[in-house]
Amino acid sequence: MERRKRLFLLLFFVMAKLNLGEQQVLRIGGIFETRENEPVSVDELAFKFAVTSINRNRTLMPNTTLTYDIQRVNLFDSFEASRRVCDQLALGVAAVFGPAHSSSVSAVQSICNALEVPHIQTRWKHPSVDNKDTFFINLYPEHTSISRAILDVVTYYKWKSITVVYEDSTGLMRMQELIKAPSRNGMKVRIRQLPLGSSDARPLLKEMKKEQEFYVIFDCSYQMASELLKQLMSMGMMTEYYHFFFTTLDLFALDLEPYRYSGVNMTAFRLLKLDNTYVASVIQKWSMERQLAPPRPESGLMIGMMTTAAALMYDAVFMVAVASQRASQMTVSSLQCHRHKPWRYGPRFMNLFKEAQWDGLTGRIVLNKTDGLRKDFDLDLISLKEDGTAKIGVWNSYTGLKLTEKQDNSNNVTDSLANRTLIVTTILENPYVMYKKSDKVLYGNDRFEGYCLDLLKELSNILGFNYEVKLVSDGKYGAQNDRGEWNGMVRELIDHIADLAVAPLTITYVREKVIDFSKPFMTLGISILYRKPNGTNPGVFSFLNPLTPDIWMYVLLACLGVSCVLFVIARFTPYEWYNPHACNPSSDVMENNFTLLNSLWFGVAALMRQGSELMPKALSTRIVGGIWWFFTLIIISSYTANLAAFLTVERMDAPIDSADDLAKQTRIEYGAVRDGSTMTFFKKSKISTYEKMWTFMSSRKNTALVKNTREGITRVLTTDYALLMESTSIEYITQRNCNLTQVGGLIDSKGYGVGTPIGSPYRDKVTIAILQLQEEGKLHMMKEKWWRGNGCPEEDKKEANALGVENIGGIFIVLAAGLVLSVFVAIGEFIYKARKNSDIEEAFCFFYGVQSRQLQRRDSTSSTGTSLSTDLESGRLLGDDICSSR
Repeated sequence: MERRKRLFLLLFFVMAKLNLGEQQVLRIGGIFETRENEPVSVDELAFKFAVTSINRNRTLMPNTTLTYDIQRVNLFDSFEASRRVCDQLALGVAAVFGPAHSSSVSAVQSICNALEVPHIQTRWKHPSVDNKDTFFINLYPEHTSISRAILDVVTYYKWKSITVVYEDSTGLMRMQELIKAPSRNGMKVRIRQLPLGSSDARPLLKEMKKEQEFYVIFDCSYQMASELLKQLMSMGMMTEYYHFFFTTLDLFALDLEPYRYSGVNMTAFRLLKLDNTYVASVIQKWSMERQLAPPRPESGLMIGMMTTAAALMYDAVFMVAVASQRASQMTVSSLQCHRHKPWRYGPRFMNLFKEAQWDGLTGRIVLNKTDGLRKDFDLDLISLKEDGTAKIGVWNSYTGLKLTEKQDNSNNVTDSLANRTLIVTTILENPYVMYKKSDKVLYGNDRFEGYCLDLLKELSNILGFNYEVKLVSDGKYGAQNDRGEWNGMVRELIDHIADLAVAPLTITYVREKVIDFSKPFMTLGISILYRKPNGTNPGVFSFLNPLTPDIWMYVLLACLGVSCVLFVIARFTPYEWYNPHACNPSSDVMENNFTLLNSLWFGVAALMRQGSELMPKALSTRIVGGIWWFFTLIIISSYTANLAAFLTVERMDAPIDSADDLAKQTRIEYGAVRDGSTMTFFKKSKISTYEKMWTFMSSRKNTALVKNTREGITRVLTTDYALLMESTSIEYITQRNCNLTQVGGLIDSKGYGVGTPIGSPYRDKVTIAILQLQEEGKLHMMKEKWWRGNGCPEEDKKEANALGVENIGGIFIVLAAGLVLSVFVAIGEFIYKARKNSDIEEAFCFFYGVQSRQLQRRDSTSSTGTSLSTDLESGRLLGDDICSSR
């Protein structure tokens, strides 16, 4: 029995020995670079972690134990790296991992190519030109694919102007597809380099901020990215107006907690599949080991987070395990660098490695069988949200970019406006923004009131944001000088000092190029504010004003003309002639009533709407009379209708009625508010009238242009000055000052809008809110609230005045003149008639005396003859005696 027991134990030990003999050992080598502050690199830690995981879980390599040989070299020491890889090959390794730096990689790669041992890399390396690295494998995504992925993101966001900031020259190689894009897509690319040998990039960032470079691509390591984020925050560039894209695949691993609520747009790619349960469990194990390890130098990473380089190293070790399981009867032999005798199983193992596939931490690993590069892979597009980084899309090397959630720029930041306080710049301008009158000392937003404050309050209620109102520092709206520099509220928006400009800020072409505007909340135009002209004193002949002097002259000529035509026609027609002796029908004497004077009297009587004893009898004369009556009816009716207005309404003698009147004179000085939209309108206008006006204003800048509206109103009231300004402001001013008025119509048409920095995500939300207020009628109600004034009662409620002597005194003068004229005419007629009668009597007496003398001669018996002259003289003397006796 005892012998059987001993025999059984001996058999058991023999079988155990046989099993141990079947257990194979596969050695791999790792060459890792060390730094002064990092004696053990992350790649080395991931290398050991992967080997340990494979040996613990026998499902992948049940009959093989994976061992490793690690050699540490100094950074940039390619000679030492060559010597250490020869030591590992002499020991016998199936594959060589590392190092990371390009100069050392080339040295190690040349040795591996000569001895036909696979060289595995997990960092970015520029491929060789001659493609002779037949034993080179790189699990890092191929660089041209990464470049295309970045270009697809830029194309998706529709960036037309971007800035590429690279850390070293390899960054330009990775960005080659993007750098070529401007020639194809019309994109503007500006390239900058981070300072060499220094982590302080603030001078560069300051210059970028000054140049308004809002879309930036940073090509740098995650360590530099961590420093850049801190400096961007200190420079005030962590705002919603900037969009930063980092090419590092480790942005997700950085501590982004300080930037979550800044509103900045930050995106990057991620290679690790964190949403996979297997990946999450591996990373959890890694994190637990790292927390137990000694603390590492500050690198900006979250505690225990696995980087992309560590994950790639982990996957590379597993790929070796997968390939080795397919290689049967493969032995690893010792190789000597000086003999140049290659490993006979090297080509076979290399082919097996390229054919192997594995679902690792970085996704599905498939290598290109030609060059051993990883060209088929997926990249997660991640973006910084308030709750951390979130996956928003996936980029594939074959299918391109696909968004997993619908990206809406308006929903990126402005959906969380309730958590933000916006800086609002404005300017004092009645009734838009005014200081509130109060007996108490007011602070903050309570200091102001006005239309813009009500508008801002309504926008805040709709969008849910808080705001802080501040007055623009230089008190100007914003204009561009000859050097292209802006001032006023526009400058503060450009410099991102303010988030919104809620003020009577006019939407113009030049402003729209440097800032963004919402839809207009008020439409208006440029007009002229001028002192109300004094009313002219009515003249005594104001009754002549209803008709122009030309019309009066034409009426007089028409009266004379019609009278002449009537006289001629009455003489021509036989029906206007009649026998004055009705009792003697055979009389040849015929008379016509329409003499020249009677015809003129007929025309005047009809014009004065009075009757006349003269009436036309013939059809032709009646036609003339009827047409004249119709003419006088229209003239007198028009005169009467217009007479009331001219006699009851006080006439205003305005020296100017339009912008053309201003341009044609120089006596009245005119101008606008300096550095305002009205000044810019005249400065940029190509219309001859407005160009002439700008020439006048620019020649008198010190006097024609005013600092603000209040100064302009004072000048209009106290001097002979006209102020060119917005019609809405004129409407407000004239409602409260009855000595001012608007002259002429609108010179142009424009609108007031809410200003935002260019590219601001707030603009669309503000526009929607303004449209909502417009549809609800609140904009109209706010304007009625602030524009309605007491009015001018003497203008609005003016009634018709009773006519006084100063209005119609002239008609009495005309009447008196007519009476005096008639008296003189009567006297003249009397004198003329008296003289005519005297001449008739003298002739009668003369002829009577002659006749009497002749009768006496017949009765006389005197035989003495007398001459004719003697008879006439005797008759004259006799006639004188007879006339004198009478």
